[in-house]
Amino acid sequence: MTPMQPREPLVYRFADDGTTPNNASLPLVLYRDVVGMARGRDPAAAFETLFATHGWAGSWRNGIHGFLHFHAATHEVLGIARGRALVQFGGDGGRDIEVEAGDVAILPAGTGHRRLSASDDLLVVGAYPSAGPYDQWRPGEIGHRDALARIARVPAPAQDPVYGRDGPLTRLWPR
Repeated sequence: MTPMQPREPLVYRFADDGTTPNNASLPLVLYRDVVGMARGRDPAAAFETLFATHGWAGSWRNGIHGFLHFHAATHEVLGIARGRALVQFGGDGGRDIEVEAGDVAILPAGTGHRRLSASDDLLVVGAYPSAGPYDQWRPGEIGHRDALARIARVPAPAQDPVYGRDGPLTRLWPR
C-alpha cells in the first residue's frame, strides 16, 4: 500500500438550502495530498485498500457526476487517484473546491456534490461505511423532510477511512 502522509483535516459545513439538505450535524472533511502516489503502481488500488482496511466498502472507480446529487442513507468517501477536478460541495449555495491526486474528501450523508470541471485523466475511488444502504438522490427526487429524516438516522462510521479508529474523523463525527 502507498504510505499515507499525516495531514490536518480541512473542515467545511454546509447549511440546508431548502433543496439540498446537506448535514446539520456533521462537516465535510478534506485531507489534502494524504495518499502518496508510488511510481509504477495503480493509484486507485491504494485508495481501495486503504478504505477497505478501515471498514469503508463497496468501492468503485469512476469520476464524479456532473449533476447535483446527495446520499441520504449513507456517508461517502472520495479518493482522487489521478487528475484533478473542481467540485461544488454543499449544493447551489455551497462551495467550489478543487481536488487533485492524493486528496480524500469525506462527505456526511446529505451533502450535495457535483463535478464542475475535471482533467481528462480524472480517476476517483469512492466507498461507503459498512453500515447503511447506498442511495442517490437529486434535489426534488425525494421529499425534503423524508431526506432529512433519513440523514438523521445514519450513524457515524466506526473508523476514519484514511487513519482508522483514532483518526480525526472519529473526533469530528462523534458516534
